[in-house]
Amino acid sequence: MPKLKLGPILDDRPVKLTVELPAGLHRDLVAYADALSRETSQPVEPTKLVAPMMASFLASDRGFRSARKPAPKSRMPQPQTPPRDL
Repeated sequence: MPKLKLGPILDDRPVKLTVELPAGLHRDLVAYADALSRETSQPVEPTKLVAPMMASFLASDRGFRSARKPAPKSRMPQPQTPPRDL
């Protein structure tokens, strides 16, 4: 069996999020949980896969990573406005 991208699921303090999944995606999530359970010899609930899968997806998205980077600050001195005569 090929190595799965996800490893053991760590228990962390969750934030409750309610989503609706298409039936086919839910079936795939259940099948992935079954495969991961066999690979790690530990029971895995499909709901515990959502967060690590999303984290893995976001970490692998180069466009998202570059969009999150702050814009580089210019090293050029900013033009100063001359004092106004009062």
